[in-house]
Amino acid sequence: MLAYILAGLALGSIYAIAAASITITYVSTGILNFAFGSFAFFLARTYYWLNSQHGWPIVPAALMTLLVIAPALGAFLYAVLLRHLRQVPKLIQIVATIGLFVAMPPLALVLYGSETINTAPGLSPQPEHVYHVLGTVVSLDEVIAYSFLAGIVVLGTVLLRFTDIGLRVRGLVSTRALASLSGINPFVISIGVWVIASVLAGLTGVLAAPSVGLTPDGMTGLMAAAFAAVIAARLRSMPVTVVVALLMGVVTDVIQEYLPQTSSLTAAIVQSIPFVVTALAFSYFYVRYGAVRDVAGGGSLDSAIEVQGGARPGLTPRTRPVLVSRSMLSFGTVGSLVVLALIAVLPLVVGGYWLTLVAGGFVYGVIFLSFTLALGEGGFLWLCLISFAGLGAVVAAQFATVAGWPPLLAVAVAAVIVTPVGILLGLLTTRFGELYVALATLTFGLLVETLVFTMNRFLQDGIGVPMPRPGWAIGDRPFAYLALGVFAIIAVFLLNLRRSTTGLALSAVRRSEAASTSVLGLGVVGLRVLVCALAAFVAGLGGGLLAMYSGTALPTEYSTYAGLAWLAVLVTIGVRSVIAPIVAGLCFSVVPGLFQTYLPAGWGNLPTILFGLGAIGLVLNPDGSVTLVARWFETLASRLRPGRPPDIDDTELIIAETAGTGGGATVLASSPQRANS
Repeated sequence: MLAYILAGLALGSIYAIAAASITITYVSTGILNFAFGSFAFFLARTYYWLNSQHGWPIVPAALMTLLVIAPALGAFLYAVLLRHLRQVPKLIQIVATIGLFVAMPPLALVLYGSETINTAPGLSPQPEHVYHVLGTVVSLDEVIAYSFLAGIVVLGTVLLRFTDIGLRVRGLVSTRALASLSGINPFVISIGVWVIASVLAGLTGVLAAPSVGLTPDGMTGLMAAAFAAVIAARLRSMPVTVVVALLMGVVTDVIQEYLPQTSSLTAAIVQSIPFVVTALAFSYFYVRYGAVRDVAGGGSLDSAIEVQGGARPGLTPRTRPVLVSRSMLSFGTVGSLVVLALIAVLPLVVGGYWLTLVAGGFVYGVIFLSFTLALGEGGFLWLCLISFAGLGAVVAAQFATVAGWPPLLAVAVAAVIVTPVGILLGLLTTRFGELYVALATLTFGLLVETLVFTMNRFLQDGIGVPMPRPGWAIGDRPFAYLALGVFAIIAVFLLNLRRSTTGLALSAVRRSEAASTSVLGLGVVGLRVLVCALAAFVAGLGGGLLAMYSGTALPTEYSTYAGLAWLAVLVTIGVRSVIAPIVAGLCFSVVPGLFQTYLPAGWGNLPTILFGLGAIGLVLNPDGSVTLVARWFETLASRLRPGRPPDIDDTELIIAETAGTGGGATVLASSPQRANS
């Protein structure tokens, strides 16, 4: 038993260091670092490159990684990106850090090599020295983990409680606004916090690599455990974070003594412990507080008085005037129809390999419509939609292959079956704040991946369950038009939804949930559950089509973290535009093929890096590239129109459109004369 406890404390120490890094950045800067796992992987891969590939001794390699490269990385990212995130809505903060999460691992592969590293050395010399404590063997790596956690806790306590630097940091945590008035430079303190957080991320990666492997999946799995401790501490309390992390590590190892070692159930239970902790924490908060709302990072006073982005009171941050045409067919509508017509011709003009990629792009377009529904229409960020796609795929394959149903009927019924799961998840998270919704759905996705997608009934020893196509759509060309037809039906439904009374109510809820409830009397819960149901149905439908496209429903293709890459692709193109999902789907499918065909082999990871950078670009262009290009062409056309002045004479309404994922608009003037005045 003692051996399990000591090993669990070592694992819990790694969890605690990771959770401490995430908590520090949130309470000090108001940003929850969803890219922590990628930070850890990038820096651990740097250490491996120096130590194992170039022969640097352990100490110089560790010092270069943790005291030179890690601080430089944290300072650089804060200076160019992270410092701007305080001035954008919470959803954009989350998506931007997810962009970092997507971009950093392939960047490490480009810089250091793409070989798979399942085991990596830590900070102890090889062969590893062991100690005997009360008859129990303790490895040097475990001792190092204990020592670093103890040193971080002691040094952090001393710095925060008894030094001038600690006083300044605590002042910034309490209230950024008053700290600035007291002569504290928030930029300097914040960049110092991110430097420390980056060092801790690198330390976590190096310490964890010997046990979890030097892979992006291993490091992001570690991030999930750290998030569980952070959630249990309500994103604020460092002592609670450390204690919960240590307990999780101990329970994870001790429970294995009482479970059969070779059982798949044992592996599922062990991997589910962080999710159980998260579920218990959410349940406790819900029972005690009646809601699970975001806690303002950087001080509650700041959230009350800070006007972000220079917006005046009464307007959402980053608003711009937008001209709305009197014409029934706006420029954006005509442009979308033209783009869709060009896309519809693609299967007729390409063949072979490229036709296969185009068909896949159409299928991804269907799945991406579920993100448009959840984030674009509902205004909430679900990070588990790929899990609903996976559920739709595996259930459809069971109906089609095992039960012998017609493939299209199997896909439709599977989508209907997963819809109640989306409704239940929507009901459970309806009182959650934006940040907690993202964390809860990320946890749900990982739980489905751990408990459901590992079942051999679906996995079939790694080959998956066959999923046939309809007899008339065996070829890629007819299948491409099948997927395009499904996309068109859902897109038309979405457009009609936006123009309906329900769509107007959703727009109001996106702008202000409190005002929609208290002033307009809207049923926010019902509206959110409706969007959740639609998003789950569309994701399940798209997942069934994706299994049909590949010919196999393989659960490993629906990793939760792969879904974050899907999200990055869509928000790069545009999360509110109805045409953007199919454009994003084609980019996700065809662009990697272009790189693999026409560029050197080492450039294969570049598309993923670009997609991640596109998600980061949401900070500057929240509407995505499709909407940006359409707006530019519309402005140009209005200026070039003969007999019309290049201003607002040809408009009926002038609105302030929110330049963010929430959408929405406020009428400022109903005529050019009133607007000019």
